Amino acid sequence: MRHIAVIGSGPAGYYTAEAAQKKWGEDVRVDMFDRLPVPYGLIRTGVAPDHQSIKGVSRRYEKTALTDHVRFVGNVTVGEDVSIAELQSMYDAIVVATGAPHDRELAIEGADLDGIYGSAAFVGWYNGHPEFADLDPDLSGETAVVVGMGNVALDIARILAKTPDEFEGSDIVAHAYDLLGRSNIRQIVLLGRRGPHQIMMTPKELGELMHLERATPRVDPDDLPDEEEDTLLEPGLRKSVAHLRSFTAIPESERSDKAVEIDFHFFESPKTILGEDGRVCAIEVERTEVKAGRAVGTGEIHRIPCSLVLTAIGYLTAPIEGIPFDERAGRFANDEGRILPGLYTVGWAKRGPSGTIGTNKPDGFGVVERIEEDLASGALGKGGKRGREAFDIFAEHRGLDIVTFQDWKKIEEAETAAARDGAPREKFVDIEAMIEARSVPPR
Repeated sequence: MRHIAVIGSGPAGYYTAEAAQKKWGEDVRVDMFDRLPVPYGLIRTGVAPDHQSIKGVSRRYEKTALTDHVRFVGNVTVGEDVSIAELQSMYDAIVVATGAPHDRELAIEGADLDGIYGSAAFVGWYNGHPEFADLDPDLSGETAVVVGMGNVALDIARILAKTPDEFEGSDIVAHAYDLLGRSNIRQIVLLGRRGPHQIMMTPKELGELMHLERATPRVDPDDLPDEEEDTLLEPGLRKSVAHLRSFTAIPESERSDKAVEIDFHFFESPKTILGEDGRVCAIEVERTEVKAGRAVGTGEIHRIPCSLVLTAIGYLTAPIEGIPFDERAGRFANDEGRILPGLYTVGWAKRGPSGTIGTNKPDGFGVVERIEEDLASGALGKGGKRGREAFDIFAEHRGLDIVTFQDWKKIEEAETAAARDGAPREKFVDIEAMIEARSVPPR
């Protein structure tokens, strides 16, 4: 019997568990640890609440989770409740699939002022992550600046721009739904250091901006390169740039009917954030030009008054004691997923924040192949470890309150029952409330 511990229950973790099942069948047991009492990681707290079709991939993970071979071990923080060394004594292999939950910092003067949030925090706030539920951003000003030119920046802009009615069918949490409904924001500036040909925005997400009830996108036609240059782009980016070109053609009469503008500022790099009474009041940006793919400052500076700055410039993995960490790359040090004998990594924790949800599937299947190779070569020792049997004894001795997948199903049922009209669920945003919900009798 092979005993595998997976740290993290997001897409990378579940694809690894699925791969282990397919590889070893009845001869494997996978315990999947998560510090939260609820599974699915990025699917639950990272994917935009109005993108329910993407969240639907969790149904695939549930099929894996409901088998006898895979067990969800929620409400357990690896590195605090149990160490890596302790897990190594119990499991044949450990796979770290913790993702990249921390924001990459905007390292400029004024970045510590009130009114500035990273995307992990802001997205976590409107998605109901317990760590960010109390964020309470001030939306009383008229201008928000979103730093970044990827899909996360687009998600933030779209969420800020939507009317309450447009959240029909989404699982945006109540505190965000209510505050956004009272928002005074009328301009959303998307700030990018480089140009349209360097964006990381996909066509579908850009296309959604054309269908917002009260908002319209704006692109300065002077920022767009000659149209013939688009033919050199790969197909997806070419479609994205075509959307940007279409935004320049929106007539002013149509813009005047919309209360909110989503304004793309290309070739502008943030230099300083200015404050007043401890809060952001403006951001100074430098005009850039792209040389050899890099943004180079021109020395031309101007100021954008704003009351809210949201950064979507990348993510970092959180270190865990006992696992070698690459500080510069912001992920675990590894060679094709191998960290140390018996210790592996997948997903964003392995490669950094890149790719789509589906990119994690080959990662999961690949790491299982490496575990099999190392088991066969004897690199992982002689075996004989007891896996979940040993962990259960450890957990009882340590007094850990484990949340199982069956407990999660009760939490999910309670969230579904609490949903407002037109919403699939109302997420618990408090860990204690989640844990209490597992003991509430079904309706």
